Amino acid sequence: MTTLPQIPTTPFQKQGADSGRGKGWRRSILMWLLLSPLVFMVIVPLVYMTAMAFTLESNQLNFPIEWIPKPITVTNFTHIFADTTLPIVRWFFNSLVVSVIGTVVIVFLSTLSGYAFARLDFPFKNLLFSLLIFSLMIPAAITLIPVFLLLRDFKMLNTYQAIWLPASASVLGIFLMRQHFYAIPSEIEDAARIDGAGRFRIYWQVCLPMVRSSMVAIAIFSFLLLWNDLFWPLIVLSEREILTLPVGLLVIQQGSYIQRGLAFAGAFIASVPALIFYAIFQRKIIAGITMTGMAGQ
Repeated sequence: MTTLPQIPTTPFQKQGADSGRGKGWRRSILMWLLLSPLVFMVIVPLVYMTAMAFTLESNQLNFPIEWIPKPITVTNFTHIFADTTLPIVRWFFNSLVVSVIGTVVIVFLSTLSGYAFARLDFPFKNLLFSLLIFSLMIPAAITLIPVFLLLRDFKMLNTYQAIWLPASASVLGIFLMRQHFYAIPSEIEDAARIDGAGRFRIYWQVCLPMVRSSMVAIAIFSFLLLWNDLFWPLIVLSEREILTLPVGLLVIQQGSYIQRGLAFAGAFIASVPALIFYAIFQRKIIAGITMTGMAGQ
C-alpha cells in the first residue's frame, strides 16, 4: 500500500494559520465583552425573582439581598394556591387555552396567506403585500380604540376570542412564510399537479411539510407573545374568573398591603412554562430566523 507524500508547510502558511487563530480569539473576547452586560441584565432579574419566591414574607425587604434564601420555604406557593380569592390555577389554565388556540390560528392563517402571496397570481397581489408590510410601521396605539369598538359591536368583549382574534392576522408571520414558500422549486408543484393534486392539497401535503422549521418558529413566538401579554387582556377582560395569568398577577399586587412573596411566587409560576418552552425549542427559533433572509425574493 503506497502512501501519498506529505507536502511540507511553508513558514508563510504557518504564519497565516497563527494569524487566523489570533483573530478568532480576539473576536471571541470582543463578543463576550459585548454580550456579558446583556446576559447580566436578563439573568439577574430571573435569579432575584426565584430567590424572592422562596423567601419568607418577613425577609422580603432584607438588605443586602439574600440570593440564597435562609431558610428556603414554599410558604408563598401554599398561600397563593390556598387563597380562594386568587384562582391562580384557573388563570394558568385560561392563559394556556388562549395561547394554544391563538397559536394554532396564527400559524394556520400565516401559512395560508404566505402561500397565497408566494405561489398564487391574483389582482393587486404586490399592492396588498406592500400594504401589509407598511402596516408594521403603524403604532399599535393607533388601532387600539378602533379594534376595541369593533369587538364591542360584535359582542366579543370579556371573551377569549377578544384576545387571540386581533392577533390572528400576524403580518410578520405572513412575511416569514411567504419567504419560505418562495424558496420551494416550482417543479415540485408541477409534479404534484400532474399527479392530480388540487391547489389546497399541494399546499397541505406538499409545501407545508417543507416549511416546518419556520412554522415552529412562528408557533413559539406566537405562544410566548400570547402567554406574556398583559396590556390587551387587561383592557378586554373584566371578570376575575376568566382573567389570564399576567392580569391575575396584577390583581395579586392590588390592595393596601402588597404581599411581595405572593407576587414573586405568581411571577415564578408564570415564567417557568415560558422558559421551559423556549429551552426546548430554542434551536428551532434560531433556525427559523436565520433561514428567513436566505429564502425567496
